[in-house]
Amino acid sequence: MVVNREGPILVEGPVEVVGDDGTTTRSDRFVVAICTCRRSRTYPWCDTSHRRRKPAGPSESRPDDRQPQEGEEDPRS
Repeated sequence: MVVNREGPILVEGPVEVVGDDGTTTRSDRFVVAICTCRRSRTYPWCDTSHRRRKPAGPSESRPDDRQPQEGEEDPRS
């Protein structure tokens, strides 16, 4: 198992995950990325939603003072 503070938990498969409601989800892949941010549309599996950033606030302004647009990749990440 590999735990990344900014991303998912990587687990060697096959993997079986039991959710809060008792449902069981299984993956037979050789490595599985388990979502830890709960933003994934395919939860409990990671869909890289953790990479999306919130719009920059006053303390995180860009050098050109432009706010990132929805879906735009922030070059600082």
